[in-house]
Amino acid sequence: MSAEANEKQSFSSLDVPNRLLFYPKTVPNPKNTKENEVLFVMKILTSTQFKELDKYTIEHEPVSSTDLMERAAKAIASELKSRWTTATRFIVFAGPGNNGGDALAVSRLLCNAGYTVQTYLFNITGRLSDDCLNNKKRLENLAGLLFTEVSSQFSFPEADEKDVIVDGLFGTGLNKPLDGGYAGLVKRINASPAKVVSIDIPSGLMSEDNTYNNPSAIVRADLTLTIQLPKLAFFFGENQKYLGEVKPMDIGLSAEGLAAIDCSITVIEPGEVKKILKPRNPFAHKGSMGHALLVSGQYGMGGATILAAKACLRSGVGKLTVHTPDMNNNILQCSVPEAILSHDLSDIRVSKAISTYDYNALAMGPGLGTHEETAEALRTFIRNHPGEMVLDADALNILGNHPEWIPEIPQDTILTPHPKELENLVGTCTDSYDRMAKARELSIKMQLYVIVKGHNSMICTPTGRVIINPTGNAGMATAGSGDVLTGILTALLARGYTANEACQLGTYLHGLAGDIARERLGEESMIASDIIDALPEAFKKLKE
Repeated sequence: MSAEANEKQSFSSLDVPNRLLFYPKTVPNPKNTKENEVLFVMKILTSTQFKELDKYTIEHEPVSSTDLMERAAKAIASELKSRWTTATRFIVFAGPGNNGGDALAVSRLLCNAGYTVQTYLFNITGRLSDDCLNNKKRLENLAGLLFTEVSSQFSFPEADEKDVIVDGLFGTGLNKPLDGGYAGLVKRINASPAKVVSIDIPSGLMSEDNTYNNPSAIVRADLTLTIQLPKLAFFFGENQKYLGEVKPMDIGLSAEGLAAIDCSITVIEPGEVKKILKPRNPFAHKGSMGHALLVSGQYGMGGATILAAKACLRSGVGKLTVHTPDMNNNILQCSVPEAILSHDLSDIRVSKAISTYDYNALAMGPGLGTHEETAEALRTFIRNHPGEMVLDADALNILGNHPEWIPEIPQDTILTPHPKELENLVGTCTDSYDRMAKARELSIKMQLYVIVKGHNSMICTPTGRVIINPTGNAGMATAGSGDVLTGILTALLARGYTANEACQLGTYLHGLAGDIARERLGEESMIASDIIDALPEAFKKLKE
């Protein structure tokens, strides 16, 4: 054991957190919003809503809070026993709140099952939550359990790669970064060769906003056994290094209680997104399946136009017209013979707007460029188009250069920025939570749909709701993927889907096609065309 590990550690006091609970199953959304959102959703609750659900379950089941904690402990202990034999030593760190109460109950259950358990309860302030205190009393005289209550000084136990550390220090009630002795303890946990399992959430990680958190004071778990549902922070890329494998633990919170909560952040459920997809009319013809217009391409960027056009056609639109510089004509006619071409007067850029009254949906941006002549054409398109619209890529960069034009964008237009394009519109974003918050603010203020692209793309709606997409993978981090999404969305709008429906269905299909391409090819070699090639199978899967 190193001198550092043997060093005495003193602890500063922290507020005792409350435990926040989630429900793992889909439940009806009782709100009939103007967006007509999917009927079944996975809800991501706020801290206040979690407390309400906890209270509702206790009052209406009824069940005591201690018995509810016992359910959580039994689920966690059962999972641990399924992964490790009785030859494993568990080192349990319990905090003073309900997360610590969970950890103490888990200690007791593991000890009773024949495991070697060494438990430390950190009671620095002398104040324990009621349920934590109850569980402390239940294990104090338990034969075979090594139990230490820490009030000031602490020696970190010697551990090796065969041991498992159970992190039950702080849960989702934490509202400020860990500091002092707790921060030091987290560093020791992270430096240990033992496997680390966090109860509900890694200690130090706040369940929503970690913008001003201290990364060195957050436990890096190998496994997170989250109670009921993932927390919002779990969907942000910068937090993945803390989570390890995430597995929800069902403790049977009230479905009725959750159904009554109007939640502003949800996750698209795979089974329910199928309900958005409309059956194709057997008597349909190309005129009834929508006519889309794609305004795209400058010198050297014809590939973006081809990708968006192919994706649009593969997404079932009846007709597609591409307005592009004259120099793109030959490559487009060879690569996308199904598309109709509209020639811009310029050889190298889009320079003039055309009438859009014959088109059901308009998309602008892929490979467009930001020349001032193109910018003026974009503004004319935005002002005059009477129908649905998607703005992506350079269309967004132009708007970032001309923020005074943003109020001219028609309501319910879909914007599809990647993080850098979003910053051009809303300013610098410090992390994923900040991006979500600023995109949401833009959506509400301008009554637009903003799809923040990335792992777990987030759809921000005009009513302030955020819908998280669960499909997609790292293989899609390749040039042209966003152009494919633009094509999919444009086709769906032209076919008659609402902007809200198109955002959910299109984003899900885009990620699903990427997942199919990954299964075929692996992540390392994927290109954007592979996503287009997988679109037919993605549509088929949704119909199964």
